[in-house]
Amino acid sequence: MSDEFGVESVYAELLSRAPENKMEPRMEPLYRAMEILGEPNKAFASIHLTGTNGKTSTARIIEAGLRAHGLRTGRYTSPHLTKVTERISIDGEPVRDETFVRIWDEIRPYLEIVDTELAAASEPRLTYFECVTILAIAVFADEPVEVAVIEVGLGGITDATNVIDGQVSVITPISLDHTDLLGETTEEIALEKAGIIKPGSFLISAAQPADAAQVLLEKAQDVGVPFRFEGVEFGVESRLMAVGGQQLTIAGLAGRYEDLLLPLHGAHQAQNAAVAVAALEAFLGGGVKELNIELLREGFSQVTSPGRLEVLRTAPTVIVDAAHNPDGMRATAAAVKEAFNLSRLVPIVGVLREKDAIGLLEQLKEHLGDLVDEICVTVSNSPRAIPAEQLAEDAMAAGFAEGSIHVAQKLDDAIEWAVERAESQNDLAGGVLITGSITLVADARILLGK
Repeated sequence: MSDEFGVESVYAELLSRAPENKMEPRMEPLYRAMEILGEPNKAFASIHLTGTNGKTSTARIIEAGLRAHGLRTGRYTSPHLTKVTERISIDGEPVRDETFVRIWDEIRPYLEIVDTELAAASEPRLTYFECVTILAIAVFADEPVEVAVIEVGLGGITDATNVIDGQVSVITPISLDHTDLLGETTEEIALEKAGIIKPGSFLISAAQPADAAQVLLEKAQDVGVPFRFEGVEFGVESRLMAVGGQQLTIAGLAGRYEDLLLPLHGAHQAQNAAVAVAALEAFLGGGVKELNIELLREGFSQVTSPGRLEVLRTAPTVIVDAAHNPDGMRATAAAVKEAFNLSRLVPIVGVLREKDAIGLLEQLKEHLGDLVDEICVTVSNSPRAIPAEQLAEDAMAAGFAEGSIHVAQKLDDAIEWAVERAESQNDLAGGVLITGSITLVADARILLGK
């Protein structure tokens, strides 16, 4: 049996459990699993990230910085774009198929013990996300990594990843998303996310809405940990457009770092980079020791963030971006205008059911409307995708004229139509933006050969 086939069969086994969007707000089964596996969660240092937007990109920048400093790293992020092994990275690369399958086979009997105990207590068995999280921790302990960069799945306080105790707790910008699960206000959402701030850690936070910042500050004071906020103790000092990205000067906690070339577009990525630098300073030198600028530049040069303002082809320019909520779309719109000199833009949008589709489309119209004459709505392969007809109604509710909305039931048809529209002016400056959900971006990357 090939390892590729082995990965597919493990993935099928994982998918037979409660799906990713059905997270159980509980921690006991995770602690129980760690206990019977011999506490792999204590085998390595970790940096734990939560927030609404920017978690994965920030995690990738932190990881690149750690690797430039010669550390063996693990990175756990979600969701994946094309293959489940992307969620568990070792030294910047997806875990090897053989390791993924071997460790799953080793831990499966122990997870069955936990499942049996849960069933006896009339509780749902371990979910898909709980199992992948346990698998990631077991892989990191087995490799072994020196430090793991771990992104929460949802929230914080009862997220499966909270079975680790991060040396640094990183909170990226908080905004309204998953309000049905996390709370109706940024303050309520911050209460959930503050759950990763624990004694012995160090809080690094992006600039936050005032109510959210207050919650994080009080939690840090409660547990007695140092805290540093973007805009107060660190931040982006300057940014210039550069080929394939931007050149940054970042004022860190312990040093000022000039001429950092970040191969990612947008002010939001510069902000993620500043948060990442502060997290690196906190982890490597307690926030008081300046980082080696050459190592930091080397780390930045290695950063990639697939599916985030990623150009999949040129003439016309086809960009994919996983903006899946209104704040994400606002950041994407600003970055598209800044980084790509387009005369017109044809968006292809697909959104998942639990998301604020109208809010997302309103931001797209408000911030990119001057480039957009027509928009295409479609669906990704996800069973959670909003049907294209419903999305067309949402687009009208967001202010798009009925005659400007094209409905495509399949993404390949949507791309064909949008490329044709982008090329129709013959000025070579038309572009296509595929956005709205990470599942749509994943499908587009496969269709366009990424």
